[in-house]
Amino acid sequence: MRKIDVHTHLIENICGVGSKGELRPLGNGKAQYANGDIINLFPSEYGDKSVDDETLIRVLKSHNVEKTVCLQGNYAGFQNLYTYESMQRHPNFILAAATYDPFSYNKKLIIKHLFDDLKIKVIKMEVSNGSGLMANHQTVDLNGDIMNEVYTMANDHKLIFVIDIGRPNNNCYQVDNLANAIKKYPNMKFVICHLTAPQHNQLDILKENLNKLNLINVYFDIASLPNNTKQPYPFIEAQNYIRTAIDIVGINKIMWGSDFPMAMNYSTYEQSYKYIEDSNLFTQEEKQKIFYDNALEVFFND
Repeated sequence: MRKIDVHTHLIENICGVGSKGELRPLGNGKAQYANGDIINLFPSEYGDKSVDDETLIRVLKSHNVEKTVCLQGNYAGFQNLYTYESMQRHPNFILAAATYDPFSYNKKLIIKHLFDDLKIKVIKMEVSNGSGLMANHQTVDLNGDIMNEVYTMANDHKLIFVIDIGRPNNNCYQVDNLANAIKKYPNMKFVICHLTAPQHNQLDILKENLNKLNLINVYFDIASLPNNTKQPYPFIEAQNYIRTAIDIVGINKIMWGSDFPMAMNYSTYEQSYKYIEDSNLFTQEEKQKIFYDNALEVFFND
C-alpha cells in the first residue's frame, strides 16, 4: 500500500534541552541528560550519534513510503536548517517543518529566516513539559498571548500548524485552551500529534478530547500510539483508539505517521504501519485515506 509518513525526524546533532537538562550524545544511539540519566534515543542501526537524510530515505523507501513530513522533535534538539537542507536535496520526498522558542529574544529574526527567507511551509510546536516549551519555561497558556502570537504569525504566513501538547494529566495538556485558540484561526490547518497522546486505558479521555477538537480545520496524526499505550503487537488498544477517532471526527481527519527514528525503540518501522494495514477494524478505503490520501490533501495539495 502506498504511504506518506507525516511524522518523522532528522538528527544532524543531538542537542536537546529538556526537563532533565541538556542532552549529550554517547554513541550507538544513546544519549545522556545533565541529571545523569542515559536513554536510548534511537536504534543504533540508524546511526551512531546522528540520523541523516540518506538513512531516512533508505528506510522509508524500503517500506513503500513515497513522501514524508520531517517535523522538529525537541527531544533531540532543533534541527531546522539541516531539515531544510535535506528538503532541498530531496524536494520530491521530504517536506520540512521548522520551529522556534517563542521566548527567544531575537525571535523575529528567526521567524524571518525560517518562514520568509527559506519559505518553510510547516511549523511544529512541541509544548510538552518533558522536552517541549514547558520543560524549561513556566506553564504557558495555549490560548494566551504568547501562543496566540505564534498562531497569528503562522496564520499570516499561511503555514500548516502541527502541535504536540504532551500527555494527559500534565500542565501542558490543555485541550480546552487549544480548542478555543483554534477557533480564532479558521483558515489555518492544525495537525495534532499522536491523536492527543492517549495512554493505556484512556479511551474515555480520548473520546472527550476528540469531541472537543472535532473542528473543521483540525487533523490528527496517529504516530507513536503503540509507544503510548505500551501494549504488545499487534497493538489492539491502539487499533481501537484509531477506530474511535474515525467514528468521532471522520476518516478524512486521520493520518499515519511513524515518529521515526525515536519510536523505533519500541516497535519496528514495519510494525508501525502493519498493525493498521493488517487489521480488520478498517476498510481498504479507510486504510487508503489514513496512509495516503489525507496526508496528500493536508500537506501536499498546494
